[in-house]
This record gives sequence, C-alpha cells and structure tokens, in this order.
Amino acid sequence: MHCQHDMASAGSLLSEDQFLCPICLDVFTQPVSTPCGHNFCRDCIKGYWESSELTQCPMCKHTFYQRPELKVNTFISEVAAQFRRSLEMKPENEGASSSTVDQPLSHLGEVPCDVCSGKTVRAFKSCLDCLASYCHTHLEPHQILGTFKKHRLINPVMSMQDRVCKRHERLLESFCNTDQKFVCQVCLKRHHRGHRTVSIETESQVKRTLITRMEAEVQQMIQDRMQKVDEMTHAMLLSRRNTEQEIEESLQIFAAFLRLIQRGQAEVVEAIEGRQQEDERRVKEVIEELEQEITKLRQRSRELEQLSHTEDHLHLLKSFMSYPKPPATKDWSGTSAESILYVGTVRRAVRRTGSHLEEKLKSEVKRLCEMELERARRCTVDVTLDPDTAHPKLVLSKNRKEVHHGDVCLRPSDKPERFYPGISVLGKEGFSTGRFYYEVQVKGKTEWDIGVGRQSVNRKGGNTLSPEGGYWTLGMRSGKEYWALANPPIALPLQEKPQRVGVYVDTEAGQVSFYNVDARSHIYSFTGCSFGERLFPYFNPRRNHGGINSTPLIIPPVCI
Repeated sequence: MHCQHDMASAGSLLSEDQFLCPICLDVFTQPVSTPCGHNFCRDCIKGYWESSELTQCPMCKHTFYQRPELKVNTFISEVAAQFRRSLEMKPENEGASSSTVDQPLSHLGEVPCDVCSGKTVRAFKSCLDCLASYCHTHLEPHQILGTFKKHRLINPVMSMQDRVCKRHERLLESFCNTDQKFVCQVCLKRHHRGHRTVSIETESQVKRTLITRMEAEVQQMIQDRMQKVDEMTHAMLLSRRNTEQEIEESLQIFAAFLRLIQRGQAEVVEAIEGRQQEDERRVKEVIEELEQEITKLRQRSRELEQLSHTEDHLHLLKSFMSYPKPPATKDWSGTSAESILYVGTVRRAVRRTGSHLEEKLKSEVKRLCEMELERARRCTVDVTLDPDTAHPKLVLSKNRKEVHHGDVCLRPSDKPERFYPGISVLGKEGFSTGRFYYEVQVKGKTEWDIGVGRQSVNRKGGNTLSPEGGYWTLGMRSGKEYWALANPPIALPLQEKPQRVGVYVDTEAGQVSFYNVDARSHIYSFTGCSFGERLFPYFNPRRNHGGINSTPLIIPPVCI
C-alpha cells in the first residue's frame, strides 16, 4: 500500500504529457526505454522501426547501428497504469473526455484556448496585444468592446510568450539588422539607437522575397540535376546500344572469318582427297602394267626351263637359234613411288586460303578504321592557337589557325605560360572531360609534332615529349620518318604519307589516337592514359631549316 501511495504521489507530480507515448499519443502500454533515454510503447517503437530504413529514435533522431534489445520499463509501466486508473476515477465533468486524453490538441498541432478551463478547446484567434489565444466564446470581447477592437488578431499560434521580450516583457515588434536580434520598443530606444532596424513585418517580407528567390534557385538546381540525370541515363543507354552494336559487328566479322577458314579447310580436304584418288589411279595403272609384263616374263621363263631340260641336242640347238628375243618390256628404272605421289597439294591449298584470309582481314580492318574515324569526327571541336603560349619566333595567322617558325623574335619570352626555348604553342581551348577531335594539315612539311599536353607541362628549359612529361604526341622527321613520341620513341612504318592528321582524345577511356584522314586509316593510339587535369591541343612546327620546313601547320575546318 505504501508503494502504491508513493507511485500515486509521483503521478500527481508529473504532467499528463509525461505519461503519453510520443508515437501513438496515448498512455503508455508496455513502455520501453531506448539507449538515448526516450520512452515509447513497445509495439509503437517496433512498428516505427519496421516501417523505416534506419533504426533511430523518433524524438532525437539518434541512429542505432544495431537494433537495441528493448525490455519493458517496470517503473514507468506501473506509474502509467496508476495514472490511467486515476483518470478513470475522475468525475466526468472534471476530467477531460477520453478523446481529449487520447488526442491532446498540442500533440495534434492545434492551439488550445488559454481561457477555457477543465476541457481543452481549440483556439480561433491569437491576440498580439494580449499575448493569448482565444476560442470563439472568449474572443467575443475583442469583437464587441471598442478597447479590444484595436488589438491585433492573427491565426492561432503556439507559444505566445516567445513573442515577448524577456527583459522588458513587451511585444517583439522590430528586427535589428545590425545585431541580428528581435527587439521590443524599449530595446529599440535604449539599446539599439542608430542601428538598422525595421519592423518584423518588413523584415519578414524581405526574407519572404529571399526565400522565394532561394526556392527558385533550389528548383533550378533540381531541374539542372534532373536534366543531368536524364543526360547521363541517355548516355548510358546510348553506350549500351553502341556496345551491343559493336558486339554484333564483331560477331559478324569473326563469323565471316570462320566461314572463310572453314571454306578453305574444305577446299584443302577436297584437293587432298582428289589428289589421293588421282595418285591411286596412276599407281593402279602402273601396277597393272607391271603385272602384265610379269605374266609374259613368267611364260617365257617356263619355256626356257623346258628347253633347258631336253636331252635332244639337235633339237635344243635348232630351238634356241629360232627362239624369239625376250618379250618387249618397259624400262622401269626411272620409276619410283616418290615420282608417282604428289606432295605439294596441301601447301598450295593452305597458301591460297591464307591469301584470301589476309585480303579479307585487310578489307575488314580498313572498314573498321573508316567507321572509327567517322565516329571520332562527330566529336569535332573548334581549336584556335593561344598566342600567350607561343614561342617568341612562332608566327600565328590572324584567325589563329596557322603557325610556322619565322626566324625572328616577335614577342618577349619571359611570360611563365610561354614556351621557351621549345618551339611550341598550345590551343586556346582546354578540355577536362568527355571526348574531342580536331585535324591538322601537315602537307608540305618535313618536320612537325602534334598531339595534346597537360595544362601543367614544363614550358621552360629542356622539354622531352612523352606521356611521363605530360605529352601524348606524334612526330615526323626527315620528311619520311614517323614516331609515336613515347619514352623511348616508337617507330611507325607508314605506307602512306599523311597530308592531314586527325587527333582524337577520350578523357574517360584514357585514349589519344591519331588518324591519316585522307587514307581514312589509323596511325597510332596511346591507351591506358591517366590525364588528371585539363588537356590542350599541342603544336610544334619545328624550325625552318633554310625554308625547307617553312610551310605552316594549319587547323582546317572538319567537314562531317
């Protein structure tokens, strides 16, 4: 009894809200406590966690990485039960109705009337002058009496005391922009003289305009990102279609090669079998002819044997003198098995099939190179030369599309971005993502270097062109030697001398490729590259060599 009395006393010291589950807004049933210290009905918190992706407290949003083991808090359970029994014993006119207990207005987000006692009644208006909220009945004086008619009424709001200055107990009516504080009239006169202050309504309107602008910016950011998602999705689908198309094309190509090989194999087998049949026919003819001669010779052998055994000497002499010569036979001394059999059939058939396969391979490689170049040219960009990076002796055309060595210094060499002594110039446009393509006319030159370089390449002193130095370039020397400028350089035995070179870069794939545009053939590709920063087109027309190499490098328009 003493224990129950203590719990009843404890219940009387606690407010009604402290016995309500924050989820169901009803008196606790089998209350449990989370590790962060908040209490809920066991079924309520379990249901909340099952409907959420995260295991977190609904009150403080603390996240638990493992769902805690919940046990019923016996103390809170007994106090809540005692509180429930006390509510049941209250007279009907003293206590709140069951619906009010089950669903307090404060928990429903509605403002209660500050005057009504006993039961909670929804407020109709809040008064900024009285700092109170009123239901329809208690709002009547504000609608009838002249004194109250001047009061400022607004839609009901919670915590009217938060609108009062804690120091002077006056309504907060202004906002000080200097101190970023809400102030009352007394604060305004005593502590904020000379400050930039405006009414709360004015500041609210300013902030409302700012919020509208921020909301528009956020909406625009959302639209931009949604558009980017659409672009990326479209690119992914396009890439998938291209991949499927390339797989299909490769299957068709290899199927054609396989058919060619199978046809060649069948031809070889047929030729070998035909040769074997012919050899067998010839061998059989020789054997048949030999057997015929053997039969004749055996007949003569029997006759000679009979003659040799006769005892009549006169008969032997007469018979021998009139005996015909040995039967006519063929000279077989030059005939052998090797001279009959033919051994070159297989080699000749394989050579013939190999020649057909080689022609087919060359044809397919050329077709694929043409397709590859066409796709690269779809990524054409407009490239112009950057005079700030040009070597002092390089001459640039007015449209910045041509460059050659002029033998005379045209500009100072002290600019940090200028190449010196390397006879080089970069394109004005840089690229950090995606794919790009441009072409360079090299016709009439005996030396040149073209390609791309990182933005951070060394532009002063010695400058070795290689991927390690930040360059991916192709070079020509002595009018006929072509090199992929790696470390060490890679000789390229080109059969056709390019007059226009295409440069294609795929930053995501880490690839830099060069093409002979006129021959529509592939020259060389750097693959597996790691760029790490912006890339710029690179040009080096090399020295004039007495006018032999004076023809400029030209960036021509690309006709797709």
